[in-house]
Amino acid sequence: MILSRGKTDSASSRHVASGGGMQQQQRKAPAPATLEDFIIRRDYTGARAFLEYANDEQDGEGEETAQQNEQQQKQIDLWIAYCNFHLGDYQQALNQYQALKDPQLDLNIAVCMFYLGLYEEAQQLMEGTAETPLKQRLLFHLAHKLGDDQQWADLLDMLLSTPSVEQQLSLASMHYMRAHYQEAIDVYKRVLVDNKDYLAINVYLALCFYKLDYYDMSQEVLDVYLSQHSDSTIAINLKACNRFRLFSGRVAEQEIKNIADNGTFGADLIRHNLVVFRNGEGALRVLPALLNIVPEARLNLAIYYLKQGDVQEAHALMKELQPTSPHEYILKGVVHAALGQQLGSKEHIKTAQQNLHLVGSSATECDTIPGRQSMASAFFLYEQFEEVLVYMNSIRSYFVNDDVFNYNFAQAKCATGYYKEAEELLIQISDMDIKNQHTYCMILSKCHIHCGHPELAWNIFITRDTNAEAFLLLQLIANECYRCEEFWVAAKAFDMLEKLDPSPENWEGKRGACAGVLYAMATKAQRGRPTGGISEVIGLLRESSNSQADAMIKTIRKYISSFK
Repeated sequence: MILSRGKTDSASSRHVASGGGMQQQQRKAPAPATLEDFIIRRDYTGARAFLEYANDEQDGEGEETAQQNEQQQKQIDLWIAYCNFHLGDYQQALNQYQALKDPQLDLNIAVCMFYLGLYEEAQQLMEGTAETPLKQRLLFHLAHKLGDDQQWADLLDMLLSTPSVEQQLSLASMHYMRAHYQEAIDVYKRVLVDNKDYLAINVYLALCFYKLDYYDMSQEVLDVYLSQHSDSTIAINLKACNRFRLFSGRVAEQEIKNIADNGTFGADLIRHNLVVFRNGEGALRVLPALLNIVPEARLNLAIYYLKQGDVQEAHALMKELQPTSPHEYILKGVVHAALGQQLGSKEHIKTAQQNLHLVGSSATECDTIPGRQSMASAFFLYEQFEEVLVYMNSIRSYFVNDDVFNYNFAQAKCATGYYKEAEELLIQISDMDIKNQHTYCMILSKCHIHCGHPELAWNIFITRDTNAEAFLLLQLIANECYRCEEFWVAAKAFDMLEKLDPSPENWEGKRGACAGVLYAMATKAQRGRPTGGISEVIGLLRESSNSQADAMIKTIRKYISSFK
């Protein structure tokens, strides 16, 4: 949600001036007159335009002038390639470096290939290049991308023993990519102690704090950079992400509305994040084109499909993904859990259990909120609901008004016999998508019955559409009411079941429930009795086609005085 490999920052390339303020701005900061001025300002768009203009100005005749022009042309091409690289146009920079046909530029070409994802090609190209610190750093990151653990370990030892700032920053970035955020923070802080003027390190620190869910701390560090570079796209975007986590998508959107349509670097990243801030609005229009540009686009598109109930599409996106971070393991686990439940596949459920348990039991995640949620989810799939409650109770205070959390919490409570607490949690839920679910109706009905409110369960049934799910709900009400000695509602439920399916089992259930009603009336019990008295029981039995019903009616009338 934060970084895009497709672009790099050129924040200072945007300067707004209008009206009478133009002359004052020009007096304070004269327009750059040399290439160096543009580069210092990080205005790579301006630098490229300056170079292209200089290229058009070349003129002259004669052999010596031609040689000079050729050398000058090469320098201009080198600088234009440099500008294109820093503007994020890696393909154009690669083409320009290759066109120069200079072996000394092989390392530059390899760097462009790295940013384009051409890792094997970059590795091969560097075999003949001179040993330099840049080559060492590039090989280090290539070893990570290509999964060469031995070379990665060897280069790690070299970087650890090298005090240069560039090597240490490369090491910190590797910690970040491997989700070792605290280790990255330690390196950045050491570098910052001796290089306080390296303000951009504060952005890297803020990113690490963001990944650790320390959003307030992230914003505090980020403000140090924003106080000097208020137009940085990366910093503004990160601030918006902090606002999103701390407040809402609407607040986050306000932070980036001024840079959303400016056409500068980071446009892909901003478009991606706007989809997230708007709760998935425009996901199918925006995210598919960003799958290979913004790493989180694949994850957020999968989340969108899950929310839409399109589990197969979510699985298609995630099945080739090899998780490397906790949230990737969690999402992959959730997708497999949903698919396993949809298909009745034990294999997918097992994969979900493994992914979620891995996160919840890891030393770095076991005491985090996502870690405990993951472990609770794993135990939920294992059907070990007492363990589920242990983990959910530990984070309950963070999700008091969260409908999804309360729904899952209620299911675990119901499964362990805490019906009153489960009933209260289910009644709190306001999300109509959840309340219309068959599972919600089943669990709430069961809780109502066990809490002594069988009529509320019956009301849930009569408001549902007549379908296969309603038949299952009716069966649950009939059996649970019978079990809890709520015989009158059980009798009504079995009566309805008998009409829908006149099987011996349903008649026996109805007969037993009616007998239970008679017993409750004879013993003056507080529950299991109809409000209309014995005539209601006789009315149910009359509607039965079973011959035993008449015998029961005769017996009831014979001893009717006992039931008044």
